[in-house]
Amino acid sequence: MINGVIFDMDGLMFDTERVFFDTWDYAGEKIGVGKAGYMVIKTLGMSLSMTRDLWHEEFGDQYDEVNFRRYSKEFLAGYYEKNRVPVKLGLYELLTFLSGNGYKMCVASSSPEWEVRHHLEDAGVAHYFAAIVCGDMVENGKPNAEIYLKACDAIRERPRNCMALEDSQSGILSAFRAGCKAVMIPDLWEADEKTESMLYAKAKSLDEVVGILKNSK
Repeated sequence: MINGVIFDMDGLMFDTERVFFDTWDYAGEKIGVGKAGYMVIKTLGMSLSMTRDLWHEEFGDQYDEVNFRRYSKEFLAGYYEKNRVPVKLGLYELLTFLSGNGYKMCVASSSPEWEVRHHLEDAGVAHYFAAIVCGDMVENGKPNAEIYLKACDAIRERPRNCMALEDSQSGILSAFRAGCKAVMIPDLWEADEKTESMLYAKAKSLDEVVGILKNSK
């Protein structure tokens, strides 16, 4: 019995990961390592600490994290001043269905709390979620299970009674390790055979999750 649905954010609810290609290109050039947008693919869904390790591995001492983050925020502030967060296909339809059918909803995102709240409020969907658990609220981010275990606790449901919606390998691993039913909606990455074996289901867009839930009863 599925009673709760837990949402990843970047690449799942919002098309923010494509925005980050331009953001990291800009910030990378500012700190002198060149266009770094390709690192979006390398770090999909990862915790802040794992992401930091990969950046240092890629650029060594050239990677100036403080200024990179400063320039990233500078770019994003300018972008979101002129543009709304790009919403993924089927998000509103799925949220309306879940709300109307009594499902509990939570966000489990590797992004910091301020960013998650900004995007939810900007898209007008914050009121759907009973709780949010963000990357800066846990000690061990994705692919560790901690963020999904906390999300299940936040909506007072056992992991086996929760569906986790994800688009990245790290996110799917996190949900699977927590004992949730992982459903993948691919964005920038396609699952390999090992990841496919962890999935409860797969959908092309968020609105297709409605059918998966109806068939799971």
